[in-house]
Amino acid sequence: MSSVFEGKNISSIIVKLGVPAMLGQLATLIYNLADTYFVSLTKSADQIAAVTLCVPILLIIMSIACVFGMGGSSVIARQLGEGKKEESAKCLNFCIYSIALSGVLVLAAGLLVLKPAAHLIGADEGNLGYTCDYLKWIFLGAPFIMLSNGLTHSLRAVGLIKESTVGIALGNGVNIVLDWIFIVMLHMGTAGAALATSIGFLCAAVYYIACLIREQRQGNELIDLSPGSFRPAKPMVRNVTVIGIPGALITVMMSVSNIVLNNYIGIYGSDAVASYGIAYKIDMFPIMLSVGLSQGAAPLLGFCYGAGQEKRLGKAVRISIVYGMALGGVFTVLFMAFAEGFASIFLYEEGLISQTAHFLRLLCFHAPLLGIINMVTSYFQALGKAAGSLAITVLRNVVLFIPGVIVLNYFWKLNGVILTQLIVESVLTVICLIMYRISSPKRIMSVKTNKNIISHQSA
Repeated sequence: MSSVFEGKNISSIIVKLGVPAMLGQLATLIYNLADTYFVSLTKSADQIAAVTLCVPILLIIMSIACVFGMGGSSVIARQLGEGKKEESAKCLNFCIYSIALSGVLVLAAGLLVLKPAAHLIGADEGNLGYTCDYLKWIFLGAPFIMLSNGLTHSLRAVGLIKESTVGIALGNGVNIVLDWIFIVMLHMGTAGAALATSIGFLCAAVYYIACLIREQRQGNELIDLSPGSFRPAKPMVRNVTVIGIPGALITVMMSVSNIVLNNYIGIYGSDAVASYGIAYKIDMFPIMLSVGLSQGAAPLLGFCYGAGQEKRLGKAVRISIVYGMALGGVFTVLFMAFAEGFASIFLYEEGLISQTAHFLRLLCFHAPLLGIINMVTSYFQALGKAAGSLAITVLRNVVLFIPGVIVLNYFWKLNGVILTQLIVESVLTVICLIMYRISSPKRIMSVKTNKNIISHQSA
């Protein structure tokens, strides 16, 4: 286990951890685009808009899993750095069963509030039926959606990096095939897209559980799936949720800001919502790859922190930021040059293609900034400093974004709404650099050392 994180070449470790996580995010994005592509074959702007409107709900469901997936991953990585393997096994067991129980609760609650939820996310008379069709199957699949997303982080934390990536690819591959069957062959529209999504996540969840059972049978001391071992102690619950809840709030707040954004774009009609939905999903390539890089590097950061390796921690953050910014820069150039070509993959009407390309060019300049924002956020999460990651999230999605949408819509109408993301993330990049400097590895390690000294003296 430790060999994954203890190599001498930091760059190669980041690549080894980051590339599978990025591929996993890429596979998720491809399935999301597949949903949009196959629904676009219906040539119905209302159905395309419905899929776009439902994205925040799907993200919220995933974020609940992240309370235990990301929170547990951070705790497990730091415990492994400290050599506490037994505690890591107990934490993993707690997280798996907590995700499963939460999934059942979300399923029940979601079906009870189906129509109000559709109205809340911005559905109108034209797309309400399609939106409800999509949400129904997403809520029915919630337990598997949550298990798949939570276990992705958990497996990565205990060193099952290849298995984590294979599971994502498997689930998304199944989803794409079923999209074609349900939407193209059976003409199920948005309901078919959501059903394909839920079955894809079911397959991924089954694969992850099979991998964990195999590891336990082979004597992996970090894996304990026994229901009798599900005995959450207060310190464990607190440690996981202190990191997991702020981590989940990142996605929840992003979903809330997207709901606000969709409602404002909806003022300009379903065509505007459909065009933005396509542009945003294309722009998700640099977003998701940046998230994958930062999530892949997170266990290394947590391990370095737990092991007291100050210099390796700082170097890992710096290298990850450089990689993230370079990756974002490549996508900015591609989107500026080929925006119409990307839009025409999903759309057929010249007016919608032109509008989507325009939106994509307004969005794409933020891509290099993601290398800084996502990595600094991941840095605080990996070290168990929940306040830092939560502060970035609140600033990004509440303090800056929502007022930004309102103000920019007033002055520049639809273009102002689309530009909000770039302006907010430009400001946030400066804030993140200041926060990282204040909470640099050297200062954080110094504080940790002093706390340990005080703790030993008290003992």
